[in-house]
Amino acid sequence: MPESVYKVIELVGTSTESWEKAASAAVEKAASSLRDLRIAQVAELDLQIEGGVVKAYRAKVKVSFKYED
Repeated sequence: MPESVYKVIELVGTSTESWEKAASAAVEKAASSLRDLRIAQVAELDLQIEGGVVKAYRAKVKVSFKYED
């Protein structure tokens, strides 16, 4: 198998419903402009809070794709 190189980028997805939907939003957006996505790793989860109420779920996602010359 020949050697391969992959690039990793970090994205933050948001959702008013769940962390899963926030992570999916980040991956789906990346897939709309990048080819050959390989792995997505959820690196961090947090919440946006206003007035003591959760307003949004946020997922920091590391996405890798094959690097092409």
